Amino acid sequence: FLAGFGSLMQDVLWCFSQVKGTIDTGVTESDIISTVEFNHTGELLATGDKGGRVVIFQREQESKNQPHRRGEYNVYSTFQSHEPEFDYLKSLEIEEKINKIRWLPQQNAAYFLLSTNDKTVKLWKVSERDKRPEGYNLKDEDGRLRDPSMITVLRVPVLRPMDLMVEATPRRVFANAHTYHINSISVNSDYETYMSADDLRINLWNFEITNQSFNIVDIKPANMEELTEVITAAEFHPHHCNTFVYSSSKGTIRLCDMRAAALCDRHAKFFEEPEDPSNRSFFSEIISSISDVKFSHSGRYIMTRDYLTVKVWDLNMENRPIETYQVHDYLRSKLCSLYENDCIFDKFECVWNGSDSVIMTGSYNNFFRMFDRNTKRDVTLEASRENSKPRAILKPRKVCVGGKRRKDEISVDSLDFSKKILHTAWHPSENIIAVAATNNLYIFQDKIN
Repeated sequence: FLAGFGSLMQDVLWCFSQVKGTIDTGVTESDIISTVEFNHTGELLATGDKGGRVVIFQREQESKNQPHRRGEYNVYSTFQSHEPEFDYLKSLEIEEKINKIRWLPQQNAAYFLLSTNDKTVKLWKVSERDKRPEGYNLKDEDGRLRDPSMITVLRVPVLRPMDLMVEATPRRVFANAHTYHINSISVNSDYETYMSADDLRINLWNFEITNQSFNIVDIKPANMEELTEVITAAEFHPHHCNTFVYSSSKGTIRLCDMRAAALCDRHAKFFEEPEDPSNRSFFSEIISSISDVKFSHSGRYIMTRDYLTVKVWDLNMENRPIETYQVHDYLRSKLCSLYENDCIFDKFECVWNGSDSVIMTGSYNNFFRMFDRNTKRDVTLEASRENSKPRAILKPRKVCVGGKRRKDEISVDSLDFSKKILHTAWHPSENIIAVAATNNLYIFQDKIN
């Protein structure tokens, strides 16, 4: 990547580390990874799964004996973030599945992250402890209180070294603010507030206040029979704390400015690409629904992912995207069967690299796609245990649509739609990516010369 995208096309990526689970037939639903997120420095990588667990991986320091070898990611902490709940008033089961994880910038020795399921957002503190206090006056070493009359000597407590222990403690619980399922959380650039979005509303929270939030978007109609679209994703601008975007199931993006009005139902900008009437079909509305929206690191562009494409929008041009990338156009003829097996409703995410020059998104058959915005070259790679031995070079994959296919190609009819890469993450400054394939997490890095 650093020397240009051509090196990626030839050498592609190295399988750097492979963690989290196996591909055994005994995989349970709770083991499936549902979100992946690097922290702001890239030293930590968090995954959430359908069982409500958060697993944090830490990058090891580079070895002095092998300075050319980059640090690997190993398990740092594992904790249960959410538990299954039951809403007795609505007779509704609330899953423990982690929908999103968002890191806060590190301010001290501890790390903070937000995690959410369908209804509740939690702020977690992850800290290290390698010393323990000894020599209490009012209690013995077992923690039991001593008889004050038996205390004749005043002891000065001291700190003794102990094995490193990583503790995850919930510092805030933000609950009871969403009627519908939360699909997005985003930390504001002021680091004092964040927002959470569900199908019809977006709420603004202050990190210090858990019992109330401010509703900034509400698209719920007076009559629910008139409902025509829902909110699918939302994100704050990386630099301007007053600006955010949200996408809809109709394929539209709205840019809102919180300075204009308290309730941002009236957008500042509206991004939509007119549909070509010749391409109109029964599936048009479904495949045009936006599953993810991301600001570029520079804040100049917005990237959106719908079922078949990734689009890049310039904030100064609302009528059409400046770039459109076909992720798996060969599936256009398969939409009928994809509708029948519900795959057409899959929600793929998309990510930028650190310099906004390359974008990545997932596909089926454990394929993921990369597009270089400068050279317009693209590559399809596969994350699988069979093809990704540690430190092996990934080979580009190609999908054949016609009758004849080459030896290294795979037929579109033999794609496995149960294997899908919905969640990906890119290191904020280096060419290291994390790819979640069902219950497996793959970490790849660019080739070391």
